[in-house]
Amino acid sequence: MKKETCKECLDVIKERRSIRRFKETPLNIDLIDELLSLAQMAPSAGNLQSRDFVVVTDKTTKKKLAAAALDQSFIEQAPVVIVFVSNIERASRKYGSRGELYAIQDATASVMTLLIAAQSMGISSCWVGAFDDFAVSDILSLPYNTKPIAIVPLGLADESPAPPARMELSKIVHKETW
Repeated sequence: MKKETCKECLDVIKERRSIRRFKETPLNIDLIDELLSLAQMAPSAGNLQSRDFVVVTDKTTKKKLAAAALDQSFIEQAPVVIVFVSNIERASRKYGSRGELYAIQDATASVMTLLIAAQSMGISSCWVGAFDDFAVSDILSLPYNTKPIAIVPLGLADESPAPPARMELSKIVHKETW
């Protein structure tokens, strides 16, 4: 393993922030496609890839998503919004009732992969998890047995927040047992 590559990766993880103010600069569609391709490389239970991505650029749809996300207006200000969807049907065919959990895990793994990849390319983002599932499903015409997991606005940052405080590891790490 190259030490430089490892350091670069670790720096990207440390520098990533949740951005809630975006410049109006549009993002290149090829860049979005590359980010989605990288998100698809995330781990997946049984390699079923039980996640789907809905890319939203339409202003009206972004406004509706912002309203469904408890009026988080920064969502509609981002040039691109990606909604990560767990495909419960796809995972349940193989894993039965555990399929729902695995589909959620597949989707969340792809969210984090995309957030880190975007940061490495100079694209800012925010993982939004506070939203009305039914409203988002309706807005995006999601099929039965799928569930929106995260709304991720993407764009160039128009703010530079300080790193948030983190709990000490000694408070959250348990060895051998709780």
